[in-house]
Amino acid sequence: MKLLILAALFGLSLSQFDPHTKYGRTSIVHLFEWRWEDIAKECERYLAPNGYGGVQISPPSESIVVTNPWHPWWQRYQPISYNLCSRSGTEAQLKDMITRCNNVGVNIYVDVVINHMCGAGGGEGKHSSCGTYFNANTRSFPSVAYSASDFNDGKCRTGSGNIENYNDIYQVRDCRLVSLLDLALEKDYVRGKVVDYMNKLIDLGVAGFRVDACKHMWPGDLKVVYGRLKNLNTNWFPSGARPFIYQEVIDLGGEPIKSSEYYGLGRVTEFKYGAKLGTVIRKWNNEKLRYLVNWGEGWGFMPSGKSVVFVDNHDNQRGHGAGGSAILTFWDARLYKMAVGLMLAHPYGVTRVMSSFRWDRKIVNGQDQNDWIGPPSYSDGKTKPVPINADSTCGDGWVCEHRWRQIRNMVIFRNVVNGQALVNWWDNGSNQIAFGRGNRGFIAINNDGWALDATLNTGLPSGTYCDVISGQKEGSTCTGKRVQVGSDGRAYFKINNTDEDPFVAIHVNAKL
Repeated sequence: MKLLILAALFGLSLSQFDPHTKYGRTSIVHLFEWRWEDIAKECERYLAPNGYGGVQISPPSESIVVTNPWHPWWQRYQPISYNLCSRSGTEAQLKDMITRCNNVGVNIYVDVVINHMCGAGGGEGKHSSCGTYFNANTRSFPSVAYSASDFNDGKCRTGSGNIENYNDIYQVRDCRLVSLLDLALEKDYVRGKVVDYMNKLIDLGVAGFRVDACKHMWPGDLKVVYGRLKNLNTNWFPSGARPFIYQEVIDLGGEPIKSSEYYGLGRVTEFKYGAKLGTVIRKWNNEKLRYLVNWGEGWGFMPSGKSVVFVDNHDNQRGHGAGGSAILTFWDARLYKMAVGLMLAHPYGVTRVMSSFRWDRKIVNGQDQNDWIGPPSYSDGKTKPVPINADSTCGDGWVCEHRWRQIRNMVIFRNVVNGQALVNWWDNGSNQIAFGRGNRGFIAINNDGWALDATLNTGLPSGTYCDVISGQKEGSTCTGKRVQVGSDGRAYFKINNTDEDPFVAIHVNAKL
């Protein structure tokens, strides 16, 4: 009987690593700060038809409203209750969005903030996204309800009450992260409130959670919380399916808290991935694409089956979090598309694509003074809808990288080659590389200052293929470059270093 119980628990744990994507879809897109109404529409009109597996949404819980600076994006990461009303919409709109996305096979993953409430300087009043009263001065959040005894202030041993030394694991997990009121997750009462919040979202039909600030919570506390979560809603998921868990742990090395401490609980965000890839693509420190021959675990990254990877995220594209100036973003569009294309072609990890909004950058001494700016909004702070232009791009300051042809088509490429091994690696000893995925897809990239001109073994069946970077297959025609694969699986590639997109990708579903 003990063995049966252990086997059952082991199975539950394993299933928390599974994103439960449907119809052979493999990638998540983070629709950062989108309204629920717009996400519902995007699932139906674009994400499902183009092979996206799921959406990471911004925190749906009631948050503080900050007016100085004016409605910053980070106010969403300062909860004052677990009521489901945010600047993305009401609980009814959230429920409608989850239902509509699930109905077209696009999963919803919720960014949950359970480490803390708002900042200690948040004041007293009803300046919150639902208008609920709270008092940060006395640590009173009656809508949950939390009181002063539900926070870690008594455990923290720093003079300021904040984390002062990241080499002290007790400070990192028991003190306030940049003054945010740190919840005592060791208390069963607090755990119960967090579990109730997450279980309500599971009842609504979400597929899992991106858990914020996990480095600042003890793994043992998280294990209890995750273990008390319900199975996923059987209206959309198989009986017994566990919520997908992926945990934000920033670990670039050099600190005592390691991402490996969280491997047994769910997947973990691999921040080294974007930091290292940005350095390679930028060719800093004499890095070269050919060094990616053992990309993944060979670079000291966590096991592929434990990781969620991304080129950039909402924090580090603003200089926060991890990676610094190496991080590639939509501001560096040409290099960014190459990096995202490489990520989506490579088998390592579960991939997450970023979808951003623009803001007016003001760089002073290497720091963006406007890194706080929130999403496109009206004068009253309400978030604007995402308008779709006639050419399928987005307007009103929404970037929508997930709609860029090169990125969308590589999301489809990843679906087509899913489960296939990396084969037929080629490089020129510098910054030209190519590799296949079994006999289903092939990519060639030129990041050198001269043309790639080579005949390469693609491993694909013979025929004419449409390059899904310069264009795509439409019916029996191709809107971009064509690649002829011979009976021996070999094809000639010429990629000029001056091309708009100096990479080519072909797959069996793009065969003419």
